[in-house]
Amino acid sequence: MSKVYFESKNILVLGGAGFVGSHLCEALVAKGDNVVCVDNYISSDVENVRSLLEYPNFEFVRHDITQDIDYGILPELKKFKVDVQGFQEIYNLACPTAPRDFTKFPIETAEANSIGVIKSLHLAKKYRAKYLFTSSSAVYGEPPKNSEKINEDYYGLLDYLDPRACYNEGKRFAETLVTTFRDVHKIDTRIARLFGTYGPRMLMNSGRQIPDLIKAAVDSQELAVAGDDKTKISLCYVKDVVEGLLALMKSDFNQPINLGSEQMRTLKEVAERILNITKTNSHISFSQGYKHSMQPAIPDISLAKDELNWFPLVSLEEGLREAIEYYKATAFLRRPTVGYDTASHE
Repeated sequence: MSKVYFESKNILVLGGAGFVGSHLCEALVAKGDNVVCVDNYISSDVENVRSLLEYPNFEFVRHDITQDIDYGILPELKKFKVDVQGFQEIYNLACPTAPRDFTKFPIETAEANSIGVIKSLHLAKKYRAKYLFTSSSAVYGEPPKNSEKINEDYYGLLDYLDPRACYNEGKRFAETLVTTFRDVHKIDTRIARLFGTYGPRMLMNSGRQIPDLIKAAVDSQELAVAGDDKTKISLCYVKDVVEGLLALMKSDFNQPINLGSEQMRTLKEVAERILNITKTNSHISFSQGYKHSMQPAIPDISLAKDELNWFPLVSLEEGLREAIEYYKATAFLRRPTVGYDTASHE
């Protein structure tokens, strides 16, 4: 069967109103593709995509990906001719992410990593669409004690019954599903393992400390670091991560691949950078680490460099400035935390 070419691609972004997903939607819309953003707002925010609603090549669908849906009959998608053209690419970023409290949405997280992935893979099979799944560094389990970089072949210990299992083991199972569908149904799949990512639009009080440290600094409050002065973190700016996802989708590489920064910094150093940029006199304090938290691993991104010609370009200083300016510009909004229902505030 000859391949059909369309003037504009239809792209489905699941979890598109989330932190990384909204930046991905923004990049795809700028390229001129038709973008259908799907989200149920469990760990996302309507404000993340509000500015995109004015573009004719963007549509938002509020939906839980674990439930059935026929995109071909939705009135708002008639202009994209989904009933005839279908989708050419599917990005699946849909999963609750709340490291600070993995007991808040354990069922929703487990279902997103199983039922949601299965249903989205059936969509890829139906439309013969290229499919990209965003996995996580959490699949590696406990990192090496000597802080060595982790490549895609590393296997660490992972407790499949602890409170994080719905996410950590869930991502492992999701990768198994993607690989199985690829092999059995010959779907063109990709798996991106994302490491620590930061930037504008991160939710507050989610366990990802950067937005909370920024808020505290801008509001001249104490910067409470969860951990001690030796606690380390790997941080990659969100726009770099999005560039990695786009490069991966465009490539022919179908094995898991790391996307993140190889530079490791202490949280104390990051907090000091934030204080320096905001020019506030706040103090840094240290507290017990978040319950069920894991020591972040350091990614080896040699594969991404070789296969995608990708590596992070945005410096920590530049990225933090962007995130700080974003917070200052949106602080007047009632920003939700994880699990906040934004429907009534649209």
